Amino acid sequence: MNSYEATAGRLDVMSPPSDRLKIDHTRHIKERLIEAILFLAAFVSVFTTTAIVYILIRESWVFFQHVPLVDFLFDTQWTPLFEDAHYGIMVLLSGTITSSMVAVLVAIPLGTVIAVYLSEFAPFSVREIAKPFLELLGGIPTIIYGYFALLFLTPLLQNVFPGLPGFNLLSAGIVMGIMIIPYVASLSEDAMRAVPMALREGSYATGATRLQTALRVVIPSAISGIASAYILGISRAVGETMILAVAGGMQPNLTFNPAEPGATITSFIVQVALGDLPHGSIGYQTIFAAGLTLMLLTLVFNLIGFYMRKKYREVY
Repeated sequence: MNSYEATAGRLDVMSPPSDRLKIDHTRHIKERLIEAILFLAAFVSVFTTTAIVYILIRESWVFFQHVPLVDFLFDTQWTPLFEDAHYGIMVLLSGTITSSMVAVLVAIPLGTVIAVYLSEFAPFSVREIAKPFLELLGGIPTIIYGYFALLFLTPLLQNVFPGLPGFNLLSAGIVMGIMIIPYVASLSEDAMRAVPMALREGSYATGATRLQTALRVVIPSAISGIASAYILGISRAVGETMILAVAGGMQPNLTFNPAEPGATITSFIVQVALGDLPHGSIGYQTIFAAGLTLMLLTLVFNLIGFYMRKKYREVY
């Protein structure tokens, strides 16, 4: 026996296996239980999404058996509650797109400026106070925003534009933009804060100012996260309901003029869901066809966001 074998033999005698290395059947059962709980949570989300899609497609199929798809897409009137019914979804899409564009024109510039300030210029104490207050805007019920648009912002705008009607897409869109600023600002600021400090220091070393560094280094490096914040804000605006139901007027009107009243897909669903139509009628089935259209529109924005994240993602 050589010295190595003797040493190994003595170590085997002196060092029994540690208790923590023994097989612990209880720990394996706990791990399996945790895996099952996590799988169940993932399954619930997938099942819920699948069930929603199934319901929308099934009920929309019944609707399209009575209404041709061409009329649904290209008719310029939306009067499903009238005796002479028309089902042109473009009327609701025009209100949805117009109000969403107003909201985006408010939220994206302001949200980006706020994000740049919080990420690059604000002192730590200011950022720690300002960001929770900013995110608090996202917790205000949307019905409150709706009455704020109707009772405060609309009279204010009527002082500037005397011909502005009491219900209009402009005030609703502006308040929607204020509502989604926290989504844009908070997520954009998080993306900017994730940019490595080495990039900023390299920019400062070349003589760039803080503003130049923010605009030419930080924002391009964080463009993937910023684009995701924009897409989330747009999707949030497209799916907004109560602000438009209160301040938009809920009048089906094929227009892209924000100074006029209009109806959106979501506000129409609210109107029909109040119970004025019998369950199973063609007028009632319109909410499923409109909901399917809204889901497809949101899906398009999400796919655009996924593409932009994948194309512009920076790996550090």
